[in-house]
Amino acid sequence: MDKIEPLHAFEQLKLLADSRRMNLLRLLMAEPATLTQLGVKVGESPAWVRHHVKIMEAAGLIDIHEVRVTAGVTEKFYKARASALLLQELILPKTKKPVIIFSGSHDTAIEHIASQLSRHVSILTLPVGSLDGLVNLRQRLCHVAGAHLLDAGGEYNTPFVRHLFPDRAVKLMTLANRTQGLIVAPGNPKTVRSLADLGRPEVTFINRNPGSGTRLWLDKEFNRLGLLPGMIRGYEHFVSTHSDAAQAVLTGKADAAIGIQAAAREASLNFIPLFEERYDLIFPDEMARLVGPLLDHLQTASFRRELNSLTGYNTAHSGEHIQL
Repeated sequence: MDKIEPLHAFEQLKLLADSRRMNLLRLLMAEPATLTQLGVKVGESPAWVRHHVKIMEAAGLIDIHEVRVTAGVTEKFYKARASALLLQELILPKTKKPVIIFSGSHDTAIEHIASQLSRHVSILTLPVGSLDGLVNLRQRLCHVAGAHLLDAGGEYNTPFVRHLFPDRAVKLMTLANRTQGLIVAPGNPKTVRSLADLGRPEVTFINRNPGSGTRLWLDKEFNRLGLLPGMIRGYEHFVSTHSDAAQAVLTGKADAAIGIQAAAREASLNFIPLFEERYDLIFPDEMARLVGPLLDHLQTASFRRELNSLTGYNTAHSGEHIQL
């Protein structure tokens, strides 16, 4: 079966920035060809083709597919090593400080940690939801992911990590436990008290993005309560962060949202607690040294003081390793 390979090596990507090499590679993805055949297709001499083919061969992008001897003449047929390539690479700032790319579920604490450590390390965040964060980690599009995914058996994160990383050694460390609930306007004018109230026609809700841990939990609870999406006004509209959820309520775009208590407090909104969850950081073994400053910070008293000031965080298990 033909295969698609992800291409991560920057040197390989740099080679393919030359459109002429890219054209040759695409031709060799379609079928094997000799230098002469390639020269005819691109309108260049075999010597010109040979120069670029040898560069791509040395970079591991193409191989000799077959050697034929016809009438005493030896012909080498080249072919691309993959039938298609997925080009992806992190382009990071050039700085003396280490750069850590965080992706996953949005978390206020991560933003505060990034600020606290900014003198020594740059932590750049890409909030995409727990599930997509793990996918990004799998595809090497980030160095560490944050997740709070609850499976049907009541276990946080580990079943999802085992499923997505069967062939790679990864570690989990608890950032903190967080309280999630309903965020409503000051005074709670629509008297929203529970998830069931989101089914009332006069209540406008703002949802969370598909693939986020919050959305997965929420959909499960809606199903348990018999609340269909069509019964919830605003179900189809969503935001990607807890801060954006709180902002939607603050500006009157929604009567209720679901998010962490810290986001509600920062926006001076009312909060109705629903559950406490475990939020973990996930990183491959080979990234342990890079993300070390972040992990070390979880063990400090200043980190715990910072989280306690945010409200809705429980640091009793912060910094603990979770066994896979």
